[in-house]
Formats: sequence, structure tokens, C-alpha cells
Amino acid sequence: MSVSLPRPLDPVRSIKLKLGILVMAAEIAGLMFFWWQIGWLPPRTSIAAIAIALVLSQVLAHGMTRPLREMTAAARAMATGDYTRRVRATARDEVGELAAAFNQMAADLAAADQQRRELVANVSHELRTPIAALRAVLENVVDGVTQPDSTTLQTALTQTERLSRLVAELLDLSRLDAGALTLHRDHFPVAPLLAEVIAEAEVAVDVADRQVEFAVTVSPPDAVTYADRGRLSQVLVNLLDNAVRHGPTGGVVRLIATAHNGSLTIEVHDEGPGIAIADRVRVFERFTRGHRAADGGTGLGLAIARWVVDLHGGTIAVVDPPRPAAGCRIRLTIPA
Repeated sequence: MSVSLPRPLDPVRSIKLKLGILVMAAEIAGLMFFWWQIGWLPPRTSIAAIAIALVLSQVLAHGMTRPLREMTAAARAMATGDYTRRVRATARDEVGELAAAFNQMAADLAAADQQRRELVANVSHELRTPIAALRAVLENVVDGVTQPDSTTLQTALTQTERLSRLVAELLDLSRLDAGALTLHRDHFPVAPLLAEVIAEAEVAVDVADRQVEFAVTVSPPDAVTYADRGRLSQVLVNLLDNAVRHGPTGGVVRLIATAHNGSLTIEVHDEGPGIAIADRVRVFERFTRGHRAADGGTGLGLAIARWVVDLHGGTIAVVDPPRPAAGCRIRLTIPA
């Protein structure tokens, strides 16, 4: 059990005054010891020494305590939502290190606050679009403008599915941010998984209207991987969904899986306009959909895909297509 030492200077509200009291106490103690050993000391000399030490300590302490005062003012500004204040950190002592750490904390808080604001704005926008479309459909049915036939109901169902997909993806993001998303890995063959994700993608996107075909290649045919089957399926369905939406009518979406040297590489190719080099990193950020904002996507799928692949210890990226202007090519690699 540690011993709690007394803190006689805690009631003093100024650190400069504390330093002055410390210096003055040290001077008095030294002079008393000197007087005890030698005897009489000139009073004027003693008083002058104490006064000079006290004034000098206040002058030198100014530069030591100013960063602390700036941090206090910046912390109070942060409490009101102002994260722009920074502290001048030029000293190389503990106070300088504290000031540098404070500036880094302020920058991180500013970035987090900006992300929070953008998230709220983007979620509000994403929710408003399908809700407005669904409301318009239902109002037309109620007012008798349109009949509740299969086409009208399909439109309402599409918007409802879009809302459901957005809510599910937001829940996944919240779990990822909280570190609550865990993987349940197991060994399983790759070919049946690809067949399942293609079947699911055909249900999620109206492939028949777009007349899109899927071409699957697995090398070797009996390749086996070790991963979370459900989460990997979620990633691949999202990639196929994007490929179908962004590809041309009558196009081909290629799904290529290769197991080699202890890792599994899966590539998804489409024949659409592709992704500009400048946007290849941004597409994995939240609510980023580039110039194709009206395709029905939520802008969250690729962000979730990147996190799932990261949890597997793998990588995912947009790579150059086999030839120029040959569509989009996304490659993910996970340890097998």
C-alpha cells in the first residue's frame, strides 16, 4: 500500500505562486542552515537574496505555465464544441510533451466530430430518399391515382428493401465501430460458396431485366479456405451487387477465385465505366458512391466489405482492369 504524502500547496491556485513559495522556502531553509552553522547573517543580504529568487522564479515560470493556461482555455472551448484551439508546444520538458499530446487529442476530437456530423447528415439523406419514394407510392394508391397492382407493389417493395438494407448496414457499422463484430471461422470449399452468392445476388438485383450473366472460375476447383463463411458471403454479394448495377445491360460479371501459397484471392470484374484512379481509395469510405448516386446503393457496402476483410487479416482494393476501359476490377485477398 502506497503512502500518501502531504500536499501543503494544494490550496494555492497559481502554479507560479507555488514555484515562488517553493523557491522562497528553499532559500529560507538554506539561510537558516547557514545561520545555524556560522551564526549571524546580514539581514539585508538575506532579504535581498530571497526577493531576487522570488522575482526570478516568477519570470522563469511564465513560460512554463503559459501552455497550461492555454490548455485550460482550449479545454473549455472544446466543451462548447470548438475544436480549433491549439497550444503552442515548444518546450522539450514534460509540459511540452503534454501540450503536444493535447494538440493531437484536439485534432482527433475534431476529426471524430466532423465524421459524426457527416454521418448524421448522410444517414438522414439516405433514409429520406426511400421513405419519400415509398410515401409517394402509397399516397397515389390511397388517392386512387394508381392501382395496387403488381408493378406498384413491386416499387413499394423495392424501396422497403432499400430501407432494410440501409438499416442492416448501419447496424453492422455500429458493431464494427464498437469492436463487437466477431468472426466465426471454419474450413469450407470455395466453389459452393460462390454458387450461393451468385444465387443471392440474382435475388437482390433484378438480373433478368439487365440480362447479366455470371462467369465463375475457381482454381483449383477443389480450393478450400478458412474464413467466416457468412461474412465473406456478405462481402461477395455486395461486390456482385455493385458489379451488376454498374455494368451494362447484357454484360458479363466475372468472379475469379484462386488459392495459392496459403491465401485466397477473389476478383470481381464488370464491364461498366470503371472507377477513376483518384476515387479508388475513396470508394471504401462511408457513403461514397462517386458519380453514380442514383443507382439505389447506400454507399456503405464497400466500407463494410473493407472492415470484414481487414478482420480476416486480408486486403481489398480496386486494381487495374485487364485492359484499358475494361470496367471495374476489385480484388480481395485473405489468408487461407
